[in-house]
Amino acid sequence: MIDSAMELFWETGYEACSTEDLCKQTGLGRGSLYNAYGSKHELYEQALLHYHEIGIQAQIEILQGQGPIKDRLRALLDWAIQEDFANENRRGCLLINAAMERAQRDPLVERLFKRHVDLLEQALQQAIETGQMSGEISRTHQASDLVHLFLGNYYGLRVLNAAQNRERAVQMAKATLEIVF
Repeated sequence: MIDSAMELFWETGYEACSTEDLCKQTGLGRGSLYNAYGSKHELYEQALLHYHEIGIQAQIEILQGQGPIKDRLRALLDWAIQEDFANENRRGCLLINAAMERAQRDPLVERLFKRHVDLLEQALQQAIETGQMSGEISRTHQASDLVHLFLGNYYGLRVLNAAQNRERAVQMAKATLEIVF
């Protein structure tokens, strides 16, 4: 049921998603939906948390994998492009969408998005520091500066992917790697 609700929130956003839509999507009656989740917002929270857990695990596994750091960072960018272009509607990242729609007025969305970014930032910090220690990445810039540059480009890429073509996304990813290395 969480997956079904997540898909609907992903397609429509929170505001445009009605309780009736959620009942149709999940197959639950209104009473069952409220008994199981309490409210539309609580179901939204569960859907975002589910998405976060799957996504952050995949991203961290890529960054903590084997092989050269450059290959891992490239794999992360490739993963994002694959995720963002996997659906013909190009829904983008559900957490980014949620943050754009609701973070300014929904503390839950703000906290969850911040948590997601913080965990990715920590994994990037580890990877880039490892790359600097091994000599793969220059020590000309502090690791934290490179992390912030990469993170900004990564999330910028993911936002732009909603309205650009795959070839441009690939070029942006390539340019990001060239700057870091």
